Amino acid sequence: MKSRLTACLASLLVLCSLLLGFGQFQSVQAAKHEPTLKIGMEANYPPYNWTQTTAAHGAAPIDGSKQFANGYDVQIAKIIGRHLHRRVVVEKTQWDGLLPALTSGKIDLIIAGMSPTADRRKVINFSQPYRKSTFVIIVNKASKFATAKGLNDFSGARLTAQQGTLHYDLIKQLRGAKRENAMTDFSAMRQSLQSGTIDGYVAEDIEYESYHRVNKNIVAINLSRMKGFKVAKSDAITSIGVKKRNTTLLRQTNRILATISAAKRVALMNAAVRQQPRAGDSQTKQEKHENLFVKIMNQYGGMILSGVGMTLLLALVGTIVGFVIGLLVGIVRTIPTPTTRSKRILLRIVKWLLSVYVEIFRGTPMMVQAAVIYYGIAQLWHINLNRTVAALLIVSINTGAYLAEVIRGGITATPQGQFEAASAIGMSHSQKMWHIILPQAIRNCLPSITNEFIVNIKDTSVLSIISVSELFFVGTTVASQTFEFFPTYFIISVIYLILTFSITRIFNLIERRLAGPKNYDLMGNQLQVGLMESEIQHDDKN
Repeated sequence: MKSRLTACLASLLVLCSLLLGFGQFQSVQAAKHEPTLKIGMEANYPPYNWTQTTAAHGAAPIDGSKQFANGYDVQIAKIIGRHLHRRVVVEKTQWDGLLPALTSGKIDLIIAGMSPTADRRKVINFSQPYRKSTFVIIVNKASKFATAKGLNDFSGARLTAQQGTLHYDLIKQLRGAKRENAMTDFSAMRQSLQSGTIDGYVAEDIEYESYHRVNKNIVAINLSRMKGFKVAKSDAITSIGVKKRNTTLLRQTNRILATISAAKRVALMNAAVRQQPRAGDSQTKQEKHENLFVKIMNQYGGMILSGVGMTLLLALVGTIVGFVIGLLVGIVRTIPTPTTRSKRILLRIVKWLLSVYVEIFRGTPMMVQAAVIYYGIAQLWHINLNRTVAALLIVSINTGAYLAEVIRGGITATPQGQFEAASAIGMSHSQKMWHIILPQAIRNCLPSITNEFIVNIKDTSVLSIISVSELFFVGTTVASQTFEFFPTYFIISVIYLILTFSITRIFNLIERRLAGPKNYDLMGNQLQVGLMESEIQHDDKN
């Protein structure tokens, strides 16, 4: 039993090391050629910024991956980088993570089409504007709201905007409009508008120009021209975010922006609109009639496979390390009460601390834990963790908290007679646990451990909050580039199903192997008992 368990764990550790080594190789490749200028952006908001698979049209590399970012924001960043003699590297980050990434020092600048609102100015500094905005509502051409002329014409309209932006607050000025829940990015809003779950969404005029190139069935209603519409002048511009107290970089950024003429900025935006990813670009007649699923895999298969690799790496390492943590915590929490007073007090303190650990990490969402650990450690102790390392740490300690209770339950569920029989033949507590209790407890807990592994495969998707390029995060990027939302997410869901189904079957096989034969030989079992007694006596002599 013990040798089989050791062999299984060794095999998993070897596979884990190979995957971890591959991930570290990618990180090393992306980290060369210093010094760099780290730019935070979503790389998912064309024509301001998007993700692509090549370095075409002057794209900048995305840190920690083989992908590239391009768009109006990227070209502005490259102009700044050239003047500062620093190579531009894009830190692909979700919108909600941009401010904490800047304040924690993980990025140097935010160039992501961000408006310098009063609330944001309290946290970070902003440069002079590099583009002015006009606000619109994007609706379907066939919608009854497509002919709206005033703020009172949107009664009953289901409207939304991007989470954490001024756009969402602007809906309040539309009397009678239903403010739906804010969405994380523009690809989600486009899909919702296309599927009819919303009637429209608030955005900038350039978002309409971008989306209209791939969807001719939409119209934009200009809010800025409507009577009674109010927006602060500072909210109708986009600026570059700079960390507080970094006045040197702020002055340098403003000086460089002043050298970019209005005509140059218009030319950059026009080029970004032309170059942004569009469904059907550069396709032959045969490719245009190709199956959508095949087309997506042919174009973005490598990106999707890299997401699969990252998901497996996080789930596998997190489950193995979490199992080790859970095993140690579970053993400590089942140690019998010592006879001496000092040992009793020490054990109570240790058990209390372990209980706090288990309750905190079982009682809070992994997404919150990811944000606190990744950004909080950088802000409080100025330790800049690599995204992948932070993700592995988060999944491991979260899994350890759950498996600690699973292992503890497996130990306490072992029949009391097993403990008494082990004591009767002179076993110490450690010998009882290693030779008798743990083999049974782990075997009984294996279905729960398998379930935790499967949960980890799916729950890695929440790590998109710190922009880890796992399967779901990659799928969202592909969907936003191709505008083929259903086929992309269908492919992603099938991959998740294949992964979880395969893992379930593998662990079922391991479970059957560890269970041993169904028919036991009484004489053989007595011989095993005799051998174990001899081993114990040998350990006692040593």
